[in-house]
Amino acid sequence: MGEKSPVIIHLFGFLDVTGEVVMMWVILAIALVLSLLVRRGLKERPGRFQNVIETGVEYLDNFFEGLLGHERGRKYFSFLASLFIFIIFANYSGLFPGVGQTVYLKAPTSSLSVTAGLGVTTFVFLQWAGLRAGPKHYFKRFVSPMFFMLPLLLLDEIIKPASLALRLFGNIFGEEMVTEELYNIFPIGVPMVMMVLSLLFCALQAMVFTMLTSIYLDEVTEIE
Repeated sequence: MGEKSPVIIHLFGFLDVTGEVVMMWVILAIALVLSLLVRRGLKERPGRFQNVIETGVEYLDNFFEGLLGHERGRKYFSFLASLFIFIIFANYSGLFPGVGQTVYLKAPTSSLSVTAGLGVTTFVFLQWAGLRAGPKHYFKRFVSPMFFMLPLLLLDEIIKPASLALRLFGNIFGEEMVTEELYNIFPIGVPMVMMVLSLLFCALQAMVFTMLTSIYLDEVTEIE
């Protein structure tokens, strides 16, 4: 699925809707419905569904606090958790029957354009967070320890989102290609093993992306 996806719908004469975009809309709709259900159904004595959601939120909260500390972990939780939830939903969407087998539904993270968009979004957020935390520290880190490091540090800042995008795309695209080839060679048994491994692999890739984003966020917002 590395080739350019065919356009399904032209909106407003300039917006091209592909299979990845359709799947993104589906994921966002599901996430919206789930969040509304959880919010409307909150109880002091939670049921099974609320317990599952609260356990997941608590795990992410502890994970980000471990990387950023309590104050910044809570401050940037909404962005980081949203990033993780979208990526893991996007990764898992490729495991559903029919997804990837038709131009109308494709796993968003198997497209470089989508992962590049996530990389750019992360880059913009990091710059915003760094400037908000302290303009002096934000600009000082580009000339530390020596001023002549400026070009290299600026290049490093640009490479970070690119590496995030390429890593996520390469891993998800590679996993899908391996699974497809194994299915062609061994149609029974082996693909099922790969599907089970993909459950762990997809979650791991979402965790790696958000973990690296948290580390970069720690670098730009840590005030000495």
